[in-house]
Amino acid sequence: MIDVMVAGAGPTGLMLAAELRLHGVRVLVLEKEAEPTPVVRALGLHVRSIEVMDQRGLLDRFLAHGKQYRVGGFVAGIDKPWPERLDTAHGYVLGIPQTVTDRLLAEHAVELGAEVRRGCALVGLEQDDEGVTAELADGSRLRARYLVGCDGGRSTVRKLIGVDFPGEPTRVETLLGEMQVGVDQETLTRVMTEVRKTQKRFGLGHLGDGFYRVVVPAAGVAEDRTVPPALEDFQQQLRAVAGTDFGVHSPRWLSRFGDATRQAERYRVGRVLLAGDAAHIHPPTGGQGLNLGIQDAFNLGWKLAAEVAGWAPEGLLDTYQDERHPVATAVLDHSRAQLHLMSTEPGPQAVRRLVAELMDFEEVNRYLIAKIAALTIRYDFGEGPDLLGRRLRDVQLKRGRLYAQMHSGRGLLLDQTGRLSVDGWADRVDQVTDVSEELDTPAVLLRPDGYVAWLGDDEEGLRASLARWFGTPTG
Repeated sequence: MIDVMVAGAGPTGLMLAAELRLHGVRVLVLEKEAEPTPVVRALGLHVRSIEVMDQRGLLDRFLAHGKQYRVGGFVAGIDKPWPERLDTAHGYVLGIPQTVTDRLLAEHAVELGAEVRRGCALVGLEQDDEGVTAELADGSRLRARYLVGCDGGRSTVRKLIGVDFPGEPTRVETLLGEMQVGVDQETLTRVMTEVRKTQKRFGLGHLGDGFYRVVVPAAGVAEDRTVPPALEDFQQQLRAVAGTDFGVHSPRWLSRFGDATRQAERYRVGRVLLAGDAAHIHPPTGGQGLNLGIQDAFNLGWKLAAEVAGWAPEGLLDTYQDERHPVATAVLDHSRAQLHLMSTEPGPQAVRRLVAELMDFEEVNRYLIAKIAALTIRYDFGEGPDLLGRRLRDVQLKRGRLYAQMHSGRGLLLDQTGRLSVDGWADRVDQVTDVSEELDTPAVLLRPDGYVAWLGDDEEGLRASLARWFGTPTG
C-alpha cells in the first residue's frame, strides 16, 4: 500500500510530495497530463514562499533562474515604492515563471524519492477506515492510506468526495496568452503607458525570443470557459481597449481567467484532503494563488507525515483546516478587493485614489505588501506573546543562519540559554544551542513549517508544547 497519493503535479502537489518524503513517507503523484504544461500562469514567488524555499535549502536553485524585484504595484497595480523594513531577510519578490517553479519542485520531489506518474487521470475513489482506493482512467486501481487532491480549481477529487465549493461566480473575464507582435517596442511602450493610466487589466510584457505575454479584458464571460479563446478574440479586444491590435500573430498559447472566488467548505473528508486551487480559487490580483498553494502544502506535509508515522497527537491533522481555511478566506477577500480597485467605474476609481493616498504612509504600504506576502499570518495557538503563532524570520546566529538549520523538515528548538532539552522528542525535533542578537526571547520552539509553537525559558511549558505538536515522548 502507498502511504499517500497526491492528485496533481502542480506546485502544490509537488511541494507536498517533497515535504512528505522528508519524513520517509512513500508518495505517488498522479498527473492527468502526459507532459508538463507550457502555460505560464504565475510569474513569481512572494516573500513567504521565498522563505519556505530557503527553509528547505532550495532557494539557490530558484535564485539562479529568477530575478529579484523591489518595485511597487503589487496592490491593485497602485504604483508605490517597495516598503522599507519588511520583517524578513528576503525583502523582494522573485520573478520566475511557473513552468520553471514546477520543474524545480518536481526535481526536488524526485530527488527525495517521490514517484511522479504522468498521463494518469483519477476518475473515481472509495475510502474506508484503512485507506483510499483510487480508480484511474485506464481502469487500474491503486490503494493508499491517504489521498490529497491538488488537482486545481475544477478538482475531480473535491467533486468525488462531495465537498461543496460555494462562492461568487465569474463576472469579469480576462484574456491571457503568449504571442508575437508586429510593432516596434517604442510604439508598444507608448500605447501601453497611455492605456494603463486607466485600464489596469491590460498589458504586454516582453518574454524574449520575440514573444510577448498579452493580458487584455475580454468582451464578456464565455459560455464554455474550458474552451480557449481564439487569436481573433485578442485582436478584437486589443483594438477595443488600446485602439490597435499591435499586429499580434503566431500565438504560442491562449487562455482566459475569471474573477470567481470559491472555497471548499471542508478541506478534509476522512482520509482525503484538499490543497491549493482544489480548496480555493480567486482572482490573480496580487499574484497570491501559487504562493497560497505552496504554503498549504508546507502546512499539511509534516502533519500528514506524522499521521502516517503514528506519532501525531490527537487532532493534529485537523489543524490543517483550522489554520489554512481562514488564511484562504482572507486571500479571497483581498484579491477581490484589489480587482474592485482596478475597475474603470467612477466609484471604484474614487476608492482607488483614496487607497493610493493612504499608501503614501509607510506603515500602510508596508502592511498591505506584508499581507500579500503572507507575513501577517498568525495562527491561533492560544494566549501568549505576539510572536506565538507567527512565522519567525531567518535570524542570524553566531554560527550561521536559522533557516540553514531547518532543511530536514523537523521541528527545531533554538535555545539561547543552554539549559533546555528536547529529550524524548529528539527523533522529531532538532535542538540548536546558539544565540542571536535579533531574537529577544530566551528560547523558541518552531514547528516544521517555521511557525512559533512556544517561546520562553520554562522547561515545563516547553514540554507541554512539545507534546501538543509532536506527540508522546519516547524513552
